[in-house]
Amino acid sequence: MGRRKIEIAAVKDPNTRQVTFSKRRTGLFKKANELSVLCGAEIAIVVFSIGNRPYSFGHPGVDVVAAKFLEQEIESNDVEQNNVEVGDMDVLNQQLLDIEAQILVEEKKGVEHDERLRQHEVTQLSKYKELQDSYLEFQRRVKDNIDAIEVSKCLIQLAQEPVLEITKQVKKRRKN
Repeated sequence: MGRRKIEIAAVKDPNTRQVTFSKRRTGLFKKANELSVLCGAEIAIVVFSIGNRPYSFGHPGVDVVAAKFLEQEIESNDVEQNNVEVGDMDVLNQQLLDIEAQILVEEKKGVEHDERLRQHEVTQLSKYKELQDSYLEFQRRVKDNIDAIEVSKCLIQLAQEPVLEITKQVKKRRKN
């Protein structure tokens, strides 16, 4: 059927309260154990029941964790350092805002550079097309000049030899 959401309120019946305490204590200790195993945390939990009976869980042990906790002393430098850190937060926030503004400026510059690069590529492409067209025009002119040279050779040959000789040569070629 599934779990139902229960309202968190004090349980009025003493027997039900004791059963709820036992189940919740077991669940709490299980979650604490999972936290210590998964995260490597040192954990100590001490719970007193309604009957004033103590229950505890600790990893690596309640005594070890409690001793470690009690040995730590709050130094006056720590309190002063916290006050300084609050003042430094304003400076750090301002630095963060300045850096964000610089990032926006650099992003705009990047967009401008991208646009210039795109325009340059278009210009280069059009120059390449012009160069290609001029090369094709050059090839056409060379071919026309070669044709003109061959025609000139034929005309020079006609000028040197009579037409009858050329007719004889053509007939000879046809026979061969």
